[in-house]
Order: sequence, then C-alpha cells, then structure tokens
Amino acid sequence: MRRGRFELADGGTLLLDEISEIAPSLQAKLLRVLQENTFERVGSSMSQQVDVRVVATTNRNLDQAVEEGSFRSDLFYRLNVVPIEIPPLRQRTQDILELSRHFLHQIARRENSTFRHVEPEALRLLQRYTWPGNVRELQNIIERACVLEPEPGVIRAATLEPWLKIGSARTSSVQDLAGKPLADIERQVILSTLQQFKAIARRLPAH
Repeated sequence: MRRGRFELADGGTLLLDEISEIAPSLQAKLLRVLQENTFERVGSSMSQQVDVRVVATTNRNLDQAVEEGSFRSDLFYRLNVVPIEIPPLRQRTQDILELSRHFLHQIARRENSTFRHVEPEALRLLQRYTWPGNVRELQNIIERACVLEPEPGVIRAATLEPWLKIGSARTSSVQDLAGKPLADIERQVILSTLQQFKAIARRLPAH
C-alpha cells in the first residue's frame, strides 16, 4: 500500500508546484479533493477525509490560462483564495545576496566542502543581470560556479561574467526558436552549451 500526497499531508500543508502544468483530467480530480476534502486511493472505492492546507505556485498568468481554456475556471477560483504575487528576481535584487548564500550553504553541506563567498564585484554583476530564468537560474549559476571556479573559497566576477552574457543571448535565441521543430531547438541548445563551455575553458588555468 502506498500513501499519496494528500494522505501524507493530512493535518499539514501540501505544496502544488507549477499548478498550471497539470492535465485537464487531473484538474477535475484535484478540484473534487479541494471541494470535498476527500479522496480515494488508486484501486479503492473507500473515501478518506483529509484536512490539508494547499499552497499552489505558478509562473504563468492563470487568468489568461482560464481565458484560453487550458485551466479550469472553477479550480482557479478554488485555489485563488489568498493570492500572493512574488516579483521576479530582477525587481528584488536585494534578495540576490541572501539567496546566493543559501545555495552556497546547501552545496557546502551536500558536497561536504568549504563554504564559498561571493566577492563584491561578482555580487554587483549578479544584481545587474536581468534573470529571465528567475531564482532557478540563479541557483544554476551558483552551482556551476562552485564546480568550475578555480579560486578556493570564493565566487569571482571573472568566472560569472561569460555565463551571464551567454544567458542573455540564450533568452533571445529561445524566443527566436518558438514554433520551430524540436530537432532544430535541440541543435541550438547543444551549440549554445558547447559555446558556453568553450568560454569557460579559456578562462581556466592550464595544468
């Protein structure tokens, strides 16, 4: 017997990340659980009652998704009880230092390695970037720097700079690829990645 997420979260909080991406068939089932506070395990006909606080997140405009018909209006209104809008990272650059420290602490614990610090010039570079990928992109950049930064104990601007410039170009190229065949998109992503690592390799010291 396997317990589902709602059953595990009974009496607590359940996070539904990227709620806009669930299929229409699952939207109907989720609405029923939220309306009635009950569910059935797969293969069972017995209903179980739960008391769960639901937090749903999305980076899409759900009002627009409802108008387009890709998201159920009744589920939207059921979820949209206390809406909290978090501004994109580019509008709250004061959070970048704390978020970077958080990711650096996570990496140090996970890898059992020394905690790194972000040098002031590197922080200014991070705060000037537009972050089209938001917090997840920042996390990716910090993790990449920890792997490829040649200087111990620090994250330098010289290491970050080529990636952030490439990030801006990548955003533009992704928009240009909209509607193109998957093979063309895959080819462009591979080429961009190779260019990125060539730029990194040029900055690494020779051994």
